[in-house]
Amino acid sequence: MIRFGIIGTNWITDQFIEAARETQAFALAAVYSRTSERAEAFASKHGIPLTFTDIGEMAASSEVDAVYIASPTSLHAEQAMICMNAGKHVLCEKPAASNSRELEAVIKTAREQGVVFMEAMKSSFMPGFEAIRELLPSLGPVRRYTASYCQYSSRYDKYKAGEVLNAFKPEFSNGALMDLGVYCLYPLILLFGKPERIAASGTMLASGVDGQGSMIASYKEMEATITYSKISNSALPAEIQGEDGTMTIDAINLPRKLTIRYRDGRVEEVDAPEQGLVMSYETRAFIAAIEEGAGESSINTLANSLAVMNVLDEARRQQGLVFPADR
Repeated sequence: MIRFGIIGTNWITDQFIEAARETQAFALAAVYSRTSERAEAFASKHGIPLTFTDIGEMAASSEVDAVYIASPTSLHAEQAMICMNAGKHVLCEKPAASNSRELEAVIKTAREQGVVFMEAMKSSFMPGFEAIRELLPSLGPVRRYTASYCQYSSRYDKYKAGEVLNAFKPEFSNGALMDLGVYCLYPLILLFGKPERIAASGTMLASGVDGQGSMIASYKEMEATITYSKISNSALPAEIQGEDGTMTIDAINLPRKLTIRYRDGRVEEVDAPEQGLVMSYETRAFIAAIEEGAGESSINTLANSLAVMNVLDEARRQQGLVFPADR
């Protein structure tokens, strides 16, 4: 059993725990929160034996083997390194850090300590993404990738009413690019590698983060277009265009249904639903990397995470989107 400590007591952590419990090797051992009241309430809700209000103490606990981090992005790097320096493996929510400088330090620590660090981009491990990988060669030479993730934030109405919640605060390294755009960018880099160059733009909000944006990523023989928003909705599917066929994907962040329209008129439809809860796949992959002594995931590799972060940095530079963590 891999005994997990939890950092973060929000809805995504609730989902993670429910999904991870489908994994036989997962055990829930501890939770950290800044206040004992919140830690104890969360522990009671999920049946967690140990509570901590000091991350260092949880990281030092002999009852914890690995830590799942779901705190604000600005805290990821520091918290991950505290845990890894204590010998704990870390599964960290996306994006893995605020910028490339932070992520490079995280990767260096993971390698020095001989522990697994993995970015929790769940879509990479879904059956739908496996199907995309398997069917990609049937498209012939790929010429275009388009992906959109535009979801009106449940917190945006409060923002417009004058209440700025964490999702729209630059001090937490938040905004549309980091929260939603990364879901479009990560699969692009997993499938095709880091682009040669990008052109990015965005709509800045008065709070200091982006509400929406777009990016064109150029490769030697193909081009990718990414759009994302926290201030509007979109129902557009993703699409990968090849010379021999075009694949549409129902949702790039949760791929479950693929349709390939071949140039010769054939149409192939593929349904790839999950067996169980979505986040159980990333949990199994993380635990497998620990058990196999691999050092890192074979899919969400350290190099892939850093390539994604490099592109996020450049997109923010072009947009003029600066976080306190950058300074």
